[in-house]
Amino acid sequence: MTTPRTTTTPTTSTNTTPTLPGGTWTMGDLTVTRFGYGAMQLAGPGVMGPPADHEGALAVLREAVRLGITHIDTADAYGPHVTNRLIHEALHPYPDTLHLVTKVGARRDADGGWPPAREPDDLRRAVHDNLQTLGVDTLDLVNLRLGDATGPRPGSLATAYETLVELQREGLIRHLGLSNATPEQIAEAETIAPFVCVQNLYNLAHRQDDALVDRLAEQGVAYVPFFPLGGFTPLQSATLAQVAERHGVRPTAVALAWLLHRSPNILLIPGTSSVAHLRENVAGAGLTLTEEDLAALDTIGGDQAPTP
Repeated sequence: MTTPRTTTTPTTSTNTTPTLPGGTWTMGDLTVTRFGYGAMQLAGPGVMGPPADHEGALAVLREAVRLGITHIDTADAYGPHVTNRLIHEALHPYPDTLHLVTKVGARRDADGGWPPAREPDDLRRAVHDNLQTLGVDTLDLVNLRLGDATGPRPGSLATAYETLVELQREGLIRHLGLSNATPEQIAEAETIAPFVCVQNLYNLAHRQDDALVDRLAEQGVAYVPFFPLGGFTPLQSATLAQVAERHGVRPTAVALAWLLHRSPNILLIPGTSSVAHLRENVAGAGLTLTEEDLAALDTIGGDQAPTP
């Protein structure tokens, strides 16, 4: 797999002065800011239907680009079709530096569920839907979503992943990734075709992927955690709050800053439907954590904390 070129120089857009924390990371031939944006929250309640504030949603996307963000995560299943169409309305024609990352492998049902949709015909349809709603000829990066809404599930990914490899060979996809994957599925994918990122649940309280994060970093593969504040116990939340209080910031800021500190291959895609919250997330992720902070935060992960 391709070894990334990394830099700690903050990335900015050409028409603004704010800087982004974390520098950049290269996935294949895509250089992206490590601080990205996840578009899921732009859809309506339950990630279904249009946003209550259409113009507000467009403003968030435009502000993300103005701030210098070059990595936007989306999926045509969000809405469905809603977030992709908002991205197209707000940002098309896209700047050459902006890279859109989407995912396939699930659809939405009438009850708002996320049933798997990983048969070859499902995946081909989903890729073409993403191409149409985003208004592009080639998708920069497509993640294969595995498991279900409750988490990863065992089972071979070969048929589904090979379908995406075929679409990549047809020129419809530039790079591949995996989402909600088990270690066994990641290992299986490595025997089929290269991928440039893995999206899994990971945060201060859920560090079951610690060894995977480190292994992927050595291989030059990005790790993109979702739910950066999900599943904390009251005691863990209290520890996080104490560190945040020392710095006069919200716990979210500490959690995002810790993820950027954890490994250079970790990319952030926090979502929001508010311009003010987006700016707050950017500022928070740039927090400098002390050795005292890191020691306290590592107690949250318990025995899952990495060996120094």
